[in-house]
Amino acid sequence: MTDIQDEDVERCGFVAVIGAPNAGKSTLVNALVGAKVAIVSHKVQTTRTRVTGIGMEGRTQLVFLDTPGIFSPKRRLDRAMVSAAWKGADDAEQVVLMVDAKKGITEEVEAIIESLKAAKRQVILAINKIDLVRRDSLLAFAQELHDTGVFTDVFMISAMNGSGVADLKKHLASLAPVGPYMYPEDQIADVTMRLLAAEITREKIYLRLHDELPYSTTVETEQWEEKKDGSVRIAQVIHVERDSQKGIVIGKGGQMLKLLGQMAREDMEENFGRKVHLFLHVRVTERWADDRTVYKDMGLDYVD
Repeated sequence: MTDIQDEDVERCGFVAVIGAPNAGKSTLVNALVGAKVAIVSHKVQTTRTRVTGIGMEGRTQLVFLDTPGIFSPKRRLDRAMVSAAWKGADDAEQVVLMVDAKKGITEEVEAIIESLKAAKRQVILAINKIDLVRRDSLLAFAQELHDTGVFTDVFMISAMNGSGVADLKKHLASLAPVGPYMYPEDQIADVTMRLLAAEITREKIYLRLHDELPYSTTVETEQWEEKKDGSVRIAQVIHVERDSQKGIVIGKGGQMLKLLGQMAREDMEENFGRKVHLFLHVRVTERWADDRTVYKDMGLDYVD
């Protein structure tokens, strides 16, 4: 294999990271980019849009598409998310299928493999969470997946602690075609600041309320005002579907909403490198998941 870091030539490749919900895709993309560009939660289906992260490996720029988890869709939002995931795979030159070693070959993983077979598509396999599985079981698992004939290469990784991630990134860079960079070298993401701010707040809601609150919530950045002192004023609406959910988000005496605002503001200040004045409001929007404008803001297609 050619060591592309010694070559004085620019390369740029698009890589889609696909898999079942909660396989660790967002954690891997953040590790490959070297910064937080996608929200991470132990609650499944947190990635709703194709977050584009951008990483450099030597003279090669890698554009990563962190796609929503692929599962059996039931609602319109589910169908839009799965559609976005497969579209990400179609748009990329290389596809990495991420599989959770601890969960093994689930029905969802089997369905993804069958879809890849039907499309006569070969992809790279990344077996994640290898630190949680015995080595003999891991090797047998890897062999079983390799025997499906869908994978060109197999990488054993732990997206959480970084094990094996550098080798995967180098391999992806070696496959990237010669061509100009799509983004400035210091850019790490292709999402608007308004959307990233909304995703950060949504992550905090999942982290704090994953047991009480179902998926029927979304966050919208309504106002983004640049201040003369270099700070930014952000006003966001947290949409829920029922009054009872509104009460959960606000909390007793407004304490939960205050905590969520503090957590989100601190994360935004770290990501944006500036002072943030964050104002959160909770609104009951019973059928927000059927609103076409919400899908447009998320970067999703409205699927009938």
